[in-house]
Amino acid sequence: MECQFPTVNATNDEIKAILEDVKTIAVLGLSPDSTKDSYRVAEYLKNAGYTIIPVYPKEETILGEKVYRSLAEIPCAVDMVNIFRKPDALDAVADECIKRGDVKVFWAQKGIVNNDAAQKARNAGMKVVQNHCSMVEHRMIHA
Repeated sequence: MECQFPTVNATNDEIKAILEDVKTIAVLGLSPDSTKDSYRVAEYLKNAGYTIIPVYPKEETILGEKVYRSLAEIPCAVDMVNIFRKPDALDAVADECIKRGDVKVFWAQKGIVNNDAAQKARNAGMKVVQNHCSMVEHRMIHA
């Protein structure tokens, strides 16, 4: 997949509202490696008061939280899916979010854009953020 410019994206005001409203965040691709962006961002969000749910193919716990292998396995409601995956994986992620029916926000981290997946998520009623770091955005709001 070639690099894309995000044509489906939230405004700064929408991002602020998202970060004020969500409580539970499933982090897709949350690595157990503390040097990885996914770990640092999830740790920051957890320390900021959000409930973090790791989704990763291995490990039993990350950041002290039970790890799930997929979104479908998560037994509680998920407000936001924070995605640390390659852009071509986002179509399947959007489908999983739609199938769950409770995801309010589809958030693709900095450098991750898939406009088709984003439009699919938006058409299903989700708010969409692409190519933004949730940690950076949270810090800017709460500076």
